[in-house]
Parts: sequence; C-alpha cells; structure tokens
Amino acid sequence: MSETGIVPDTKDWTWVLREPCPECGYDAATVDRADLGDRIRASAAPWAAVLSRPDAAERPAPSVWSAVEYACHVRDVHRIFSVRLAQMLDEDLPHFANWDQDVTAVETHYAEQDPVTVASELAGAAATVAATYDAVPDEAWSRPGLRSDGSEFTVETLARYHLHDVDHHVWDVSR
Repeated sequence: MSETGIVPDTKDWTWVLREPCPECGYDAATVDRADLGDRIRASAAPWAAVLSRPDAAERPAPSVWSAVEYACHVRDVHRIFSVRLAQMLDEDLPHFANWDQDVTAVETHYAEQDPVTVASELAGAAATVAATYDAVPDEAWSRPGLRSDGSEFTVETLARYHLHDVDHHVWDVSR
C-alpha cells in the first residue's frame, strides 16, 4: 500500500488487446480503427457530470481513488499517450519512458486538485490526443513502440489500449 492508502496497480493490462475486459466490458476487437479518435473524445464527456457531484473529492473507501483522483489519472493518461503517439509517429521504434501513475498521483496531489479545472484539462487532453489519432495516415498504424517493461505496441494497439484505460475508469466511477 502506498502512502496514500492506495494499493499500486502492478497488473499488466495488455491482455485487453486479446480479450474483452470482464469488468467494464470493453472489447478491443470490436472497435473500428476509424472510430478511435471519436471514442477517445466521447470518453471525456461523462467526467464533467462525475466531477460536479458533491462527493467527487471523497474516496468511496480508503484504498479507492476518489472521482477527482481518477479524473486526474485519466487526464494524465491522455497526456502520456499523446507523447507516446507522437514518438511512434516521429521516431523509429521509440522506447517509452516509464510512468509510475502512483508516484504521479502523490507528487501532483491528485486528491487536492480542483474538480472544475480537472474536468476542463481532461477534456482538452482527450481532444488533443484524439485529433492526433484522427490524423494518423493509414500506413502509420503499424508503426511500433516499446514500453519500458518491453511490451511492444503498434500505433493501433496503443490506441486500443489507451481507449480501454479511459473507458475503464469511467466505469470505475460509475459503479
């Protein structure tokens, strides 16, 4: 357990590229590549309502992020994937820097951030990365990149993995 009371998530979630998520129902195989940008943008829409709830900053349990903390994470996921996507489009076989989401949550004080600001930043980050996915040329969808743990992605699998991450967190705060 971290100093925030959150158990760090150390699971390798790349399996969602091969099979549906039994929790949120996301199925990467059913997503049309042409829809990835629109789906990323759409995933940001529920956050304004979620973050306007009076309990948005309250944790439902000591070991579960609040809606604000989840939203900060989703905002940062969009930002990280935007950087990774740019690397994949500009470099040959880029190696992505490690990103420790739990350290980021502590160092940037997710729990103390303003919900209205976070909602706006999340929507902006989603729109930015979605526009980049929209502009990927057909021949670039297979360009590779490597995560720090050695997992290899193509632009297409990165987008599908990204979409699961953000869709799953909407599911997390909607339960």
